[in-house]
Amino acid sequence: MSEFKSCKGKNECRDDGVNCLVCGRGLEEVAQTQQLVQGLTDLALAKGYENIDDFADYVARRIRKKVAHAREAQVAP
Repeated sequence: MSEFKSCKGKNECRDDGVNCLVCGRGLEEVAQTQQLVQGLTDLALAKGYENIDDFADYVARRIRKKVAHAREAQVAP
């Protein structure tokens, strides 16, 4: 497994054409993450959610649960 290192922001980002030199992640991974975040942002805006913290917390909880479940399924005999 690898360790996730978050972005420092667009003003800090530098790359070599393949990887970000600040966070070390591949540019394809960075772009995919940005697309997913944008999709969730678009959904929250389209639905007009006022309680954005509740929405973001829900998404984070679901991701944690789904990853844990998937990892357990990989280990199970």
